[in-house]
Amino acid sequence: MTKTDLTREQVEDLVAGATILGVGGGGSPDEGLAELARVLDQGRHLVVADLDEFGERDIIVSPYFVGSVAPSKKTEGKPTPAVPDPIAAAVSLLESKLGRKVSGTVATEIGGGNTAACLAIAGKLNIPMVDGDLMGRAGPELHQSTTQIFNRSMAPSAIVSETGDRILVESYARIDDYEAIARYVSVVAEGHVAVVDSALGMSAARDCVIQGTISKCIGIGRAKRMAVEKGEDPVAAVIDKLENGRVLLKGKVSRYTWKDEKGFLFGDVTVSGEGEWKSKEFRSWIMNEHIMGWTNGKPSVMPPDLIMLLEPSSGSGITNDRLDEGMEVSVVGASAPRVWRRPAGLAVFGPRHFGFDYDYVPFETLKS
Repeated sequence: MTKTDLTREQVEDLVAGATILGVGGGGSPDEGLAELARVLDQGRHLVVADLDEFGERDIIVSPYFVGSVAPSKKTEGKPTPAVPDPIAAAVSLLESKLGRKVSGTVATEIGGGNTAACLAIAGKLNIPMVDGDLMGRAGPELHQSTTQIFNRSMAPSAIVSETGDRILVESYARIDDYEAIARYVSVVAEGHVAVVDSALGMSAARDCVIQGTISKCIGIGRAKRMAVEKGEDPVAAVIDKLENGRVLLKGKVSRYTWKDEKGFLFGDVTVSGEGEWKSKEFRSWIMNEHIMGWTNGKPSVMPPDLIMLLEPSSGSGITNDRLDEGMEVSVVGASAPRVWRRPAGLAVFGPRHFGFDYDYVPFETLKS
């Protein structure tokens, strides 16, 4: 991609592709797209650049939201935010700690909301967003960052809520502590909180950034859009853009239970196969995102690999706050970026991290 000033169509494709790789989480694509549209309507530019476009003395940071993806408890009578743009406020707070301006942003994860938020603040600050991210998909905790694989601290960090909380984390003892701090503030704020962290110089960025994922999102979004326009199968078009992607099952959501607890959406969904898939049943355990999947009771997708529930007619990703019983879905699996298969990656993103008594088996090896 080198350095690209995105068109509105590319922005729409980006959010569509990021929602798919968001594996049920990653923030609200509607809010993400609306925010990016506002930035464009203000005459600002949304620029995505390869990591090589940055200078050796540049610093990039990762802005995102932390909180449950469950539907908001407050739909009416919500007070005017004390901090209308908490991400901008968090960037300013972190810059004051760093003693310098940041040169670019990098998405902490791929998702319709969080990737868009990262691009939107870059546009407002007139800096580029890196063509890459720190996860290659969406994940529920701060643990799921490549900074943990390469032993890089995410601190110093700025945490700001719409309600007016402004917190600077200079350091943390363990990643568990940092996760707990950010998650607690999101619960206190009754929804979500803006976080800006992972200030990376270029040497660290070359280790941590999974490069090319923004271009990949645009490609996925474009492929599904073009397939719909041509009357072709959009799910097949999406699968063609994934690593080892394949359909696990096509059917209807027969059961979906969830609860909003401690700043996470925890859920369990069952999809019963129809037609040629009638003999199969797929189940996914959710922690904001789809994490672990079974087909007919046997593991068929293990974290960190991807589980995506797509709308069959459009190929669009379905976020877990919108998932409902009776929905027709295509269940798609794919392999996560290989960096997560390192021991340090599986320690924070493998099945045992989430409490499942399985040794990780790559998606392309599992049979379903």
